[in-house]
Order: sequence, then C-alpha cells, then structure tokens
Amino acid sequence: MMNEYGTLHKVNGRYALKFERFFSQKPEDVYNVLTNPSQFVKWYPFATGEMDLRLGGEIAFDDDEGTTYTATITELEKPYLFGFREIDDLVNIKLKDEDNDCSMIFTHTFDDDSWAVNTAAGWHRCLDVFEQIVNGQPVEWHDNAAELRQVYSEAFNKNS
Repeated sequence: MMNEYGTLHKVNGRYALKFERFFSQKPEDVYNVLTNPSQFVKWYPFATGEMDLRLGGEIAFDDDEGTTYTATITELEKPYLFGFREIDDLVNIKLKDEDNDCSMIFTHTFDDDSWAVNTAAGWHRCLDVFEQIVNGQPVEWHDNAAELRQVYSEAFNKNS
C-alpha cells in the first residue's frame, strides 16, 4: 500500500509537517514500538538509544559529526500520545484507535521552511522504516530520497 505523502501547514508563525499512517495493530502495540529505545534508534535520525521515558525525561541524540544534544519529553500518554522538544522543534505523535486498527498522526513543527522539502522527504523515509518495524518486517531503507524531494518540492511549490 502506498503511503500518503506529508503535508506542510503554517501554524502560529511556524511550520508543521504532518504525516498520517495506518496500522493493522492496536494503538498499544504501535505505542510500545514507538517508545522502545532499541526500536526508536532504528528509524529516528541520530537517536542513541538513551531515553528516559517519563514526562520531562530526555532522549539523547548524536549526529556522528561531533554534535550531541537531548530532547525533552513534553507529552506522554500511553498508548495515544508521545511528544518531545528537540532543540526548538516539536515532534508530536498521536495514535488513535480505529476498530482494532490504529491511525498515527506524526507532526514536526519548526521555524524555517527552507528545509521543509528535505525534512519531509527524510521523515517520509523514516516513517516507512517505522512502519516496517511495527509490521515485523526487516528494516530496509529505500533509495528514494531524490524522488521524494522532487514530490515534496512540487507539493510545497519550492525549487529544489
């Protein structure tokens, strides 16, 4: 099944990329994968696997180029909500029960839309991998970044 593309919205002077994904699992099962540090590192960029899973807890990141930083967990409501502030960006992931299935809304809010195309393509690929993990499939990063950047460039009316 082809996944829906993300959308870009302007909200309160900031920008929000939104993606929606659907799973045949219950929200509890998707949430457990989402908040499991050993699974999180497989799909979330620069995650180190260090995660203090509590409101106000921190998630550690390392870009492998000498920069380390932490995000602070700002929303945590099992099994429906996981959110954190990563530097000035907000990531919010909401799960909703859909008759024993689950929908997920992934939102990344940020200030500068000049990176929106690259960011959307990156998240699209990350969420494809997240979906593979939730479905018990082997992780396979598809070589589709250039194609996705083109799609998002056209969708957001940006020059690549």
